Amino acid sequence: MSRAESDHDRARQALEAGEVLPLGTVLERIGRDNPGQVLDVELELDKHGGVARWVYEIKLLRTGGALVKLEVDARTGSVISRKVKD
Repeated sequence: MSRAESDHDRARQALEAGEVLPLGTVLERIGRDNPGQVLDVELELDKHGGVARWVYEIKLLRTGGALVKLEVDARTGSVISRKVKD
């Protein structure tokens, strides 16, 4: 099994176990305050300070060309960080 398959399997298991919200739910929640076209989404297990949590990394293209990168807590749907590049 490749690493990509392993990561995909872990992410699917996290969703099935209720550890992460479905992507559609997260996109609906963040879309209210962060409109734009979704360019890329990654679900990663982020390990900082000995604490592991699932994080959606979402890249959006806004009208006007600004690129927005969001890190979203996959369990709660809350935005952890937001970076904008004009």
